[in-house]
Amino acid sequence: MEVLNNLAFGFSHALTLQNLMFCALGCTVGTLVGLLPGLGPLATISLLLPLTYSIDTTGALIMLAGIYYGAQYGDSVSAITMKIPHASSIVACIDGYAMTLKGKTGLALFTAGFSSFIGGTVAIVVLAFLAPSLGEVAFLFGPADYCALMLVGFVCVSFVTTGSLLNGLAMCMVGVLLGSIGTDVNSGLARFTWDAPFLADGVGIVSIALGCFGIAEIAKNLDSREERSPFNGKIKLMPTWPEFKRIIPSALRGSVVGSILGILPGGGPVIAQFAAYALDKKVSKYRHEIGTGCIEGVAGQAAADEAAARTSFIPLMSIGIPENAVMALMMAAFIIKGIQPGPNMIAGHPELFWGLVASMWIGNCFLLVLNVPLVRYWLSVFKIPYNVLFPAILFFCCIGTYSINNNLDDVFITVAFGALGYLFMRLEMDPSPLMLGFILGPMLEENFRRSMLLSRGSFEVFINRPISGTLISLIAAFVLWQTVAFFRQRGKAKELVVTEPVAS
Repeated sequence: MEVLNNLAFGFSHALTLQNLMFCALGCTVGTLVGLLPGLGPLATISLLLPLTYSIDTTGALIMLAGIYYGAQYGDSVSAITMKIPHASSIVACIDGYAMTLKGKTGLALFTAGFSSFIGGTVAIVVLAFLAPSLGEVAFLFGPADYCALMLVGFVCVSFVTTGSLLNGLAMCMVGVLLGSIGTDVNSGLARFTWDAPFLADGVGIVSIALGCFGIAEIAKNLDSREERSPFNGKIKLMPTWPEFKRIIPSALRGSVVGSILGILPGGGPVIAQFAAYALDKKVSKYRHEIGTGCIEGVAGQAAADEAAARTSFIPLMSIGIPENAVMALMMAAFIIKGIQPGPNMIAGHPELFWGLVASMWIGNCFLLVLNVPLVRYWLSVFKIPYNVLFPAILFFCCIGTYSINNNLDDVFITVAFGALGYLFMRLEMDPSPLMLGFILGPMLEENFRRSMLLSRGSFEVFINRPISGTLISLIAAFVLWQTVAFFRQRGKAKELVVTEPVAS
């Protein structure tokens, strides 16, 4: 009952004309940022942060939050229609783009938009009911626990890859090596930089994502020498009832996964999409279709992406810890307004906290309208002939890459990864596991080294701690189960080979 009273208090602030305007503005800008390939919420919020000086505190934060979770809605559009992702829509390229090639662009976009609405709604409920106490869960995780959690993430390789498992593991290891480029945070030594100053901070995830997926896909399309556009004909948005029934379970599973991973520092939308996709590929009734253009492959990751974006506000507002770069900018916006996020924020500024939570649900409704019934108008730009469209796409890719660090070297790195991604496509090697390894590799290394320092080199710390011990046990059980299943399949294959001549 207390939560309902608090939400009513929040809506009384969020439903003012001024705050509604800022919420709508943030959602619209966020959708546009997600729609345009190469741009992202980080660069946009960075550019708009100075505007918060002249805007009311609640309205400014509502607008910046709308840009962030609005971009999570819109970023699936370019991934589904053109296979050009942002960091949080990499998985959408797998089944979403495959559905586009099958002429099901409208169905894929409806699935992504509606699933994002479900994910956002579930996450808002979690945020409203559990934010005061749930942020403390992050304190239970030590370095050993995070290390085990990253290992669980590597298990997802067998689900994320659309090719052979061996190719997937190889690509994942390439991603881990790419993630180790840069300055070692512990020793301060440069690793794999070849004395190039622009590699001192490592390779950006945006450069790899846009290169291996976006530019590589453009090169592949140009190489085919066919007149094409991302999709043709009338867009049919509404699914049939059997298709709609397939969206709901996958979206709910993704919402739960995203809500959990959004709370944990180091989690967030990027990892949540891989985890939700892996879960669907394991438990979905249609798991054998995932990877070939399946609704579940779009629904689960879209819901997890949006849910993680909302619940990532929990550690920021509850304990004052930003879990990613966007949340760090949000924290800067709080501090600019003279507010220190942390345990005392809810008690000290209840109108801001509950007003922001209420505005998220209002923004969720705005985004549902922007990304489902109005999506056909957003997509009109993609009906331009491809030979005219691809230079504009390349331009936005370069602008988006350059805008993050204002460094021209990042553009050259993106082009290099575009050539590498094109080579991967010619060799029929899926780049999705590379992204997984790139994201998880540095996090695994950092937490492993911390664990070894705290335990003085003893590996028992991974077994003695309840959380890490449980996670490692689950990994061991999974590996054992997969090994048994592999040998069973080999045994059945040998039986077929032996019995075939006898039957003939």
